[in-house]
Amino acid sequence: MTQQKDAGWNLDNSYARLPEVFFTKTNPTPVPAPELVIFNDTLASSLGLNADALKTDDGVSVMAGNKIPEEASPIAQAYAGHQFGNLTMLGDGRAVLISEQITPSGERFDIQLKGSGRTPYSRGGDGRATLGPMLREYIISEAMYALGIPTTRGLAVVTTGEDVIRETNLPGAILTRIATSHIRVGTFQYAAGSDNPDEVKELADYTIKRHFPEVEGEDAQYLLLLKKVVERQARLVANWQLVGFIHGVMNTDNMAISGETIDYGPCAFMDNYDPVTVFSSIDRQGRYAFRNQPPIAGWNLARFAETLLPLLHENQDEAVKLAQDAISEFTVLHQANWLSGMRKKLGLFNEEEEDQSLIQNLLNMMEKHRADYTNTFRGLTFEKYDEVDLFNSEAFKNWQASWQERLARQQESKTDSRELMKNNNPAVIPRNHRVEEALEAAVEKADYSVLERLLKVLSNPYGHTPEQTEYCKPAPPSSNPYQTYCGT
Repeated sequence: MTQQKDAGWNLDNSYARLPEVFFTKTNPTPVPAPELVIFNDTLASSLGLNADALKTDDGVSVMAGNKIPEEASPIAQAYAGHQFGNLTMLGDGRAVLISEQITPSGERFDIQLKGSGRTPYSRGGDGRATLGPMLREYIISEAMYALGIPTTRGLAVVTTGEDVIRETNLPGAILTRIATSHIRVGTFQYAAGSDNPDEVKELADYTIKRHFPEVEGEDAQYLLLLKKVVERQARLVANWQLVGFIHGVMNTDNMAISGETIDYGPCAFMDNYDPVTVFSSIDRQGRYAFRNQPPIAGWNLARFAETLLPLLHENQDEAVKLAQDAISEFTVLHQANWLSGMRKKLGLFNEEEEDQSLIQNLLNMMEKHRADYTNTFRGLTFEKYDEVDLFNSEAFKNWQASWQERLARQQESKTDSRELMKNNNPAVIPRNHRVEEALEAAVEKADYSVLERLLKVLSNPYGHTPEQTEYCKPAPPSSNPYQTYCGT
C-alpha cells in the first residue's frame, strides 16, 4: 500500500462489509506508462481532494491503478442485468471500485477506475478501455451535470501507455468515475438469484441506509424504498426527455438505484426531433429509442420490484399488489415531471388543462418538419423566428398565436416568461459532431485543446453567451445516419 497523505483521501468501503457474494476483492492491473490527459478540478475540490497532489506522478499512479491509497479496499462488484430483455449474470468486467471517499460535508462517493484490467467478472474480456470512449463518457457526463441532470461524473482520464486491441490498435485509457453508488437494479436481481433470501434484505437495508435514510425504521420501509426509487427514476427520465438525451442501452444493469444517469455507452443527444430516434449500432429493433425510454424505465422498475416481493409482504398476492400499485405510479410521476418541465420550456408558470395539447401540437410540427429540438426551443426563447424553418410554416403561426394567448392568461410578465425559458432551454448540448471532432483530435493527434474548448462551452449551457453561438449549429447534412457504439 502507498500512502497518499497529501491527496486528501478520506476512504472507507461500506459496500465491502456486505456479504462477499456481492463483490470480489480485486486490485487494478498496473499499466506501463500512465499519463494524465484531463482532470476535473472543481469535482476534486468538492470531494475534499487536493488537485495538485493528484496531478503528480504519485497521484496519477493512483488513478491508473498502479498504486492503491492507504485505507482503500478495492473490489469488483457483482450484478446481473436484463440486456435487451435477456437476463444475464454480469459484474464489473473492467472496473474496480477503489473505495468510497467521505467528503468534508460527510457525503459518500464511490471512486471507481473504469478500464483498469481484468476481474473475476470479465468473461474473457481484457478488462481495458480505449481513450475515445473514456473521454466521451467524461464529456457527456459533465454536460449532463451542467444541465442539472443527476449523473455519475469523471474525475480524470489517464492514458495507460499501452494499446488496446479492438478492430484496430487503440490507445488505452482509464476513467476515474465518481458516483453516489454503483448499486443497480441488476445488483438486486443478482441478489434475488442467489439461494439465500436474506441477501436481498441485506442489500435493501444497505441501500436504504446509504440513499434513503429518511425511510429507515419506518413501517413498510421496503415498500417506501421501492416508491423512492420510482420517484427518482420518473424525474430522471423526464429530464432526459426534456433535453433530447437518448441513453441508448437501458439494460437493468445500467439503471442506478440512486437515480443517477450511469454507463454512457452508445448515448447521444438528438438533433432533429424524431421520437423513434436510435443511435446505438446494436439496438436494431429500437428497444431503447427516444420515445421508448419512459416505458422501458417502467419495465426495469418492475424487475426491481420483483426482487423486493419477499420483503413487501409475507403473502405473495398482497406483495404483488403492493408492488404493482407502486410501479403504476411511475407513468403518472413521469408525465407530471415532463409536463412541468415542458411548461417551463414554454414560459408557463401556471397550469391549464389544454397545456398538454399545446405542447404536443408543437412536437408534432417539429417532427413533421424535422426541426432541431434544442434550437427550436432556443428560437422560441429569444424570438429568433428566422433561424428555424418550422417557424415559417402556417401551422406554426397558428400555434404561436395560441401560445401567446396562453401566455397572456398568466399574471407573470413577458420578461418573467423569457427568464424562465432561458433557464430551462439550453443554448448548447454536446452535439454529436462536436463530440466526435473533440475525440478525433484527442485520439488521432493527442490534441486536447478541442476537447477543452467544448467542455468550457458545455459547462454553462443556460448561459446563452456569444461564444456559444458556433456550438449551437447542427451538424452539416449527411447521407449517413449518426451511429454510436458500446465502447464504454
